[in-house]
Amino acid sequence: MMHNMEHTAHTVKSYDEELALLVNTIAHMGSLAETQLASAVQAVVWRDSDLANHVVASDSRIDELEQEVHKQVMRLLALRQPVAIDLRNIVIGLKISSDLERIADYAANLAKRAVVLNQLPTVKPVAGVPRMARLAQELIQDVLIAYVERDENKAVTTWKRDEEMDEMYISLFRELVTYMMEDPRTITACTHLMFMAKNIERIGDHVTNIAESIHFLIEGTLLRCRRPKRDISA
Repeated sequence: MMHNMEHTAHTVKSYDEELALLVNTIAHMGSLAETQLASAVQAVVWRDSDLANHVVASDSRIDELEQEVHKQVMRLLALRQPVAIDLRNIVIGLKISSDLERIADYAANLAKRAVVLNQLPTVKPVAGVPRMARLAQELIQDVLIAYVERDENKAVTTWKRDEEMDEMYISLFRELVTYMMEDPRTITACTHLMFMAKNIERIGDHVTNIAESIHFLIEGTLLRCRRPKRDISA
């Protein structure tokens, strides 16, 4: 009987360790995605194409981590037959890793455009991109803390702050349109900046997805009263 109890205790410990490993892998993914975004924006500010190319090349590491999450999830589902909170933990982990992979993809897109932008004359509205990116980095950091610490309040606060991102995007979009109308020679550079701003705004959307996932993980319910996205044509 004692042997059976020891075996059960060992199994539970191993299960907890596997769940912890899943959370750690996802947190590591998030940290790398945030670093990718920071480096992509530095490449824009410093007009550093070598750094931008490094960001693009590093994207494969995030993809590898997402595949590692997939393997861990499949192993947990197949061997443990989890229920209730553990099942939510595992399935939500898969969803969050997907959002983090998309965030890293957008960071790589920023870096690719930085290489092109660096070959064009500098335009004044470029300063709006790092402003947006700083907010995106904050949101990524906060949502990762909320995930690791199971902090529902922080998740909901981060979810609400996406409205700030929408406001910044609309403001920069209007500035770019005005700038292009005043000086048509800037149209090419400003168009690249528009796509970069859109990439960052999409990063914000994926952060809100993660925040919603965390809320569901903790509460078992969906976040209600979704904020309407701001209409850029308004």
